[in-house]
Amino acid sequence: MELAELIGLRPVPAAGVLITLTRRCPLRCAHCSTGSAPEVREEPEADDLQRFVSSFTADDRPEVMMLTGGEPLLRPLLVASLARSARESGTRTALLSGMFFARSGPLPPAIRRAVGTLDHFSASLDLPHEREVPRAGVFRAVREIRELGVAVSFHLTGTGPDDSYLADVTADIHRTFGGTVPALVNEVRPFGRAASWARPARTAPDGEGALPCAMAAWPVVAFDGTVLACCNQDTVDRRPAPPHLRLGHVAEDGWAAVQARTLRSPLLRLVRTVGPAHLRSRWSPATPAGSYCGDCRALSDRPEVVAAADAVAAGAAGALLDLTSARRQHEDGPVALVRRHGCAPYADLVATPGHARGPHPVPEGTGP
Repeated sequence: MELAELIGLRPVPAAGVLITLTRRCPLRCAHCSTGSAPEVREEPEADDLQRFVSSFTADDRPEVMMLTGGEPLLRPLLVASLARSARESGTRTALLSGMFFARSGPLPPAIRRAVGTLDHFSASLDLPHEREVPRAGVFRAVREIRELGVAVSFHLTGTGPDDSYLADVTADIHRTFGGTVPALVNEVRPFGRAASWARPARTAPDGEGALPCAMAAWPVVAFDGTVLACCNQDTVDRRPAPPHLRLGHVAEDGWAAVQARTLRSPLLRLVRTVGPAHLRSRWSPATPAGSYCGDCRALSDRPEVVAAADAVAAGAAGALLDLTSARRQHEDGPVALVRRHGCAPYADLVATPGHARGPHPVPEGTGP
């Protein structure tokens, strides 16, 4: 599974699920949004995750399961077990790693076995990571993973379009891999350890136009097993979670229940189709504008918005609206999506010359 297909599915509701395996990480990167560290032990129960993934069926499953952390490969046996279970139903597995194991030598056997069960592997690489893991070691490990037959990519983070580090590292990746390994480039956001120094998170553009949120499409399993409709780190960490963004818990709910709540919520349908800023400005105009994500987290506290969503987006009409918006974003392709949500000047890097920049077919059974 190449990066372009993975990113292209991001706006399709319930086409994927993000699962955080642990907050623990051997690295102490200065920009870490999750506050991960070696001594942190917060993580979902393995049995709960196994039961949740085992609830995928051939007729009712996400197309993609994305494993992340912390550092997911600190639980290599769990990674392999979840990936094998997901594959039985037809779900493909991708994983994002901080590359702690690339400091020296070849892949450790346990890591090698876990990585071999994946359909896509993405290596985090940025200036804070390089202070802990040398770039040459990361490149060596990525080559070795690629030799296992696993599709690979880089997940790069910088301070913005003018960051000289991003110019250097993207050029180095191109030289080293001959333009055959794609990269997703994002900007550091002021969450976790970066809260005191990173630039403010992107907000809605001026005016009251619609700005759909593709990040509300895939359910997210948080560090405590709570399933949320958002991957914003403030939302993932904050408790209690806003009612409209809480989809369940892996100890209590299977995929069918989580998928149904994702697809059938009138408020989530509108967040995905017009965005939270538009909802606030249209149905709660007296409420001062906040950040894009702040507006979304507050929607449950605005009964007039909830009532309007129920009136507009419930039933078949709301499902059709959601599906139409998702298909339009999917058809725009992965590069367009990264221009909106990532570091726009580097958006083309999600697609290598050998892989399509446009949309892949929407998998049967996904969408509202």
